[in-house]
Amino acid sequence: MESQTKSFFDALPSKQAFWLGFVTAILALGTLGFILLGSCVLGGDCSVEAFRIADNEDSGTTAQVAIAEADVPAPTATGVPAVTEADHIRGNVDAPITIIEYSDFQCPYCSRFHPTMLQVMEEYTDSVRWVYRHFPLSFHPEATPAALAAECASEQGKFWEYADALFENQSSLGSEYYATLAADLGLNTTQWQDCFNTEKYNDVIEAQAQSGGAAGVSGTPGSFVIDQDGNAIPIKGALPFSSVAAAIDSVL
Repeated sequence: MESQTKSFFDALPSKQAFWLGFVTAILALGTLGFILLGSCVLGGDCSVEAFRIADNEDSGTTAQVAIAEADVPAPTATGVPAVTEADHIRGNVDAPITIIEYSDFQCPYCSRFHPTMLQVMEEYTDSVRWVYRHFPLSFHPEATPAALAAECASEQGKFWEYADALFENQSSLGSEYYATLAADLGLNTTQWQDCFNTEKYNDVIEAQAQSGGAAGVSGTPGSFVIDQDGNAIPIKGALPFSSVAAAIDSVL
């Protein structure tokens, strides 16, 4: 026998029930979106996969947890390409520890992580060398142009100075700023402009991004602390100095 008990919605006129249900659904979706956005902000990396899942360019596919000093994962073999003379290397080129960072000049978390890496270089002057590789994300329109501009500065020996300035002035990214920065750094602006206009290093940037993806990088910043035997500890997201230092100390 069918129950005679009516729900709250059954008691309402059909039109009012429809609109009440509609509003309830919108509120539920809004709450879910707020939770996903909170997870993204706490995640600390710009992840392509997370962008697809959470509709937010800087969320993470999983929560990124800082490496605690007592919980540093053991190094594992990595598919990251070996460092060569073609790489941008900062610090002691013969250092026993290498940190390879795959990064995006327009990524806000990369901008946050950059000072951490500068501190690493100050604290581990002889022990660590820093290698920067490009991993421009498709939803950052200035990521590839900024990478091209930095590569053109590298032609004249100013990659790191140019990269530092790009992160320090991330809100100014654009072709006008790139040209101004080239002039401010004393570059041959004619040579730089020709290099930039022809997208001379586009293949290099794409190759680095592909190699990073093959090594497991899915968002930026994506880094690896690599020991002398080629084993690596992945560093995902803009972790604080203490976490990066703990990873370094574990393989020194």
